[in-house]
Amino acid sequence: MQNKQLPNVHLRKEWDLRVRTWFNQPGRKLRRRRARIAKAAKIAPRPIEALRPAVRCPTVKYNRKVRVGRGFTLEELKAAGLSAKHAATVGIAVDYRRRNRSEESLVRNVERLKAYQAKLIVLPVSAKKRTAADVEAYKNATQVSGQPIAVSAEVESEAPRAVTAEEKKSKAYITLRKARGDLRSAGYIEKRKLTLKLEKENAKK
Repeated sequence: MQNKQLPNVHLRKEWDLRVRTWFNQPGRKLRRRRARIAKAAKIAPRPIEALRPAVRCPTVKYNRKVRVGRGFTLEELKAAGLSAKHAATVGIAVDYRRRNRSEESLVRNVERLKAYQAKLIVLPVSAKKRTAADVEAYKNATQVSGQPIAVSAEVESEAPRAVTAEEKKSKAYITLRKARGDLRSAGYIEKRKLTLKLEKENAKK
């Protein structure tokens, strides 16, 4: 007869005390939504979001895409005639770390700031300084949800067309390999040319 161990299963581990539940998710969702609506009503007619710059995504894979960035650089604000402190008071996000590495991004965001300033209605804090026109414009203003000025994709899709005979003859892989090889051997070729030139000069002497 085979000797078998008697079953002695340890199941009393109080596992239910260590389970993390998420039963409050629907309630939290509703609370966040109500908070957003209350905040929008409180700051109306000001825009719900601060104005942010249009930036390109990093890496070669995604840099064709334009998206909303963190904040405007000090250089962009200066070109638009704004200071960082004043920008923060009129709903413009400021990023002290980002740098402008191209003229294209600088021009695009400066134009974005100028377009925002043209639409901006600033009501003075002091009631004495407010004009009737300012008050009327403030009353007629509508609240903008999302970005005050939308970021355009800037990607123009090419219309379908027939493949040309020249494109059919071209060999993309060979062209890329040749360009890579030329780049890798550029230094060696220049050095070899210089050596041959010096040898010819020495031979003439």
